[in-house]
Amino acid sequence: MPSIHATDPNTSPELTARVLIEALPYIRRFRGRTIVVKFGGNAMVDEALKVAFARDIVLMRLVGFRVVVVHGGGPQIGKLLSRIGKETEFVQGMRVTDAETMDVVEMVLGGLVNKEIVNLLNAQGGRAVGLTGKDGGLIRARKLAIEQPGPENQVPEIIDIGHVGEVAGINPAVVELLESGELIPVIAPIGVDDEGTSYNINADLVAGKMAEVLSAEKLLLLTNTPGVLDQGGNLLTGLTPRDVEGLIAAGTIAGGMLPKIRCALEAVAGGVRAAHIIDGRVPHAVLLELFTDRGVGTLIKGSGSGR
Repeated sequence: MPSIHATDPNTSPELTARVLIEALPYIRRFRGRTIVVKFGGNAMVDEALKVAFARDIVLMRLVGFRVVVVHGGGPQIGKLLSRIGKETEFVQGMRVTDAETMDVVEMVLGGLVNKEIVNLLNAQGGRAVGLTGKDGGLIRARKLAIEQPGPENQVPEIIDIGHVGEVAGINPAVVELLESGELIPVIAPIGVDDEGTSYNINADLVAGKMAEVLSAEKLLLLTNTPGVLDQGGNLLTGLTPRDVEGLIAAGTIAGGMLPKIRCALEAVAGGVRAAHIIDGRVPHAVLLELFTDRGVGTLIKGSGSGR
């Protein structure tokens, strides 16, 4: 008895062929290059989006891209802290992290979230390995100093928010070893200082610095927005750093988008050829941004970069 195949009336063989042909030059151009992807937002909590993301990353690895995943986990940390009855305090958008909270952060980021992502990738045929910045001395951290403006003409007040850090340095040897073995490193943004103290670091910042140190072709930051929008709500892309600074000065880029934009600007200034801020709420956003002419987000071009 012949098999019966359901056909999507909206998808013709010709359209499928055009999509594959459109992807070919991008596959050829980026084969063997490093792509750093920061995984966060809705893409980390929606089950269908998680599977779509995992398939994207595995496909990229299979066609020859060197892919590094850096992930966050703020909502998951907050949920577990709430379950154990520990209140969360934020200062300038950053979680105050005492020693007990840091234990929870390490358990959630380095354990629960990291291993879930590794499992997702492996279930789709990838070969992923989970790391924190402690492994192999990957991420060296220093305590983040938070300043609060003081009274007029007085020195700003320094606020201690505990085990919150910034990147002091990255040793890429472990990641490069995994990449050479065609493995997918999955990195939790936890670093350690010279005294062995652990720090939670913003995942966007870790991804940006990782992209710089690895001389990555691209940095992709998944968000819960379409990208950078103009005053009329239209998506902007193909931006230069000068364009971005002008948009910031005009107030077009403001609020929660500013830290991601600053991260992208620092990455391209540090040698990354292009940074992308893409909408993680779109299924297969990573593939659509990398393998199609239009993309699904905002591209910020570094020196000598195209798409």
